[in-house]
Amino acid sequence: MNLIERLESRRERSEEERLVLDSVARLADEVIAPRAAHHDRTAEFPADNLAAINELGLNAIFVPDAFEGALLPFDTYLECVKLLTRACSSTGIIYATTFHAMKPLIDFGTVEQKTRLLPRIARGGLGSLAITEPTAGSDATAMRTRFVPSASGEEIAISGEKTFISNGDVAELFLVFGKWSEIDDPRGAITALVVERGAPGLSVAGREDKMGMRASSTVTLRFEECRIPRANLLGGPGDGLRILLASLNKSRPSIAAHALGIARAAFDDMVGWMNERRQSGRAVIDFQGNQFLLADLVSELALSEAWLGYVAGLVEEDTGAGDYAIEASIAKLRASDLAMRMTTEAVQMHGGYGYIKDYRVERLMRDAKITQIWEGTNQVHRQLIGRHFRAR
Repeated sequence: MNLIERLESRRERSEEERLVLDSVARLADEVIAPRAAHHDRTAEFPADNLAAINELGLNAIFVPDAFEGALLPFDTYLECVKLLTRACSSTGIIYATTFHAMKPLIDFGTVEQKTRLLPRIARGGLGSLAITEPTAGSDATAMRTRFVPSASGEEIAISGEKTFISNGDVAELFLVFGKWSEIDDPRGAITALVVERGAPGLSVAGREDKMGMRASSTVTLRFEECRIPRANLLGGPGDGLRILLASLNKSRPSIAAHALGIARAAFDDMVGWMNERRQSGRAVIDFQGNQFLLADLVSELALSEAWLGYVAGLVEEDTGAGDYAIEASIAKLRASDLAMRMTTEAVQMHGGYGYIKDYRVERLMRDAKITQIWEGTNQVHRQLIGRHFRAR
């Protein structure tokens, strides 16, 4: 067992957790990884991978038992994200996006809402989180999507457009953030609600052709007087910003796990190459400068893994206060920066071969870049972390 494997096994897991992780590891290695290059090349949605994931019932591990789930500790979910991502980054983020979208429903929904909606996710339905707009990226308060209550009060009409929406054309349920028309304050008006697939007035306006994560669909959603029942309102009008910020504390560690899955795949490929490739009669790994590079990278990988485990413990122990935003930001920042550095160094170590699509490191480098951008750009996270220390 090497250094990283020892770190990953630091917590004694239940037999159920071990069985789940062993099953996910086999699925990732034997089924998902062999298909990854094809899905990247064609940008074809990996429906076959998702069907295999659903056969294992993996959505159920983050859904409470009362709603047809089989809830397991948060760090077990994170390990599943890492394992799936090491095999195929697109498949990993499709799975993780469902968690990101549905965790607010789990945490803030009414019993009626959860009873009605969560079983669809536990059985394998996909979720989508709709926040970003053409004029509102890192600043969510600039969103223009409007929620207008009907005169009867039984329906809400949604008008607006959301862009860069993962799973937007395949999701069963959408968690949509917009502004309540009867509240003037830009921050206080933000509201959240659940939109079900097939709602009249909801359409896909276009799909993006991306640098990386090519098999994960990213679309523009258009809401044209899209009417949904008021029963799908999450919390009350104006509760959206509170729900959003609390949810990011849990989705950002998930993005960190996704980034670390990419970093670990790149590290494995790089080490394998350095042991096999020979220059000047010596294995590449035997050059001191290359050993120094590996030492730096594995140290950062080990520390990022350990920090993510710490943050996972904070999430698991959360009793409602949820005051770990800075810790979550640090996890996302360091893991995504590491993913970009690790994949860049892996390409460099492969030399010209690293620039060729026949080698996985080329794909991993393209996949890594978005982890520094979504779920809050790393510039925003540095600002959040830095201003935390301002004297008050």
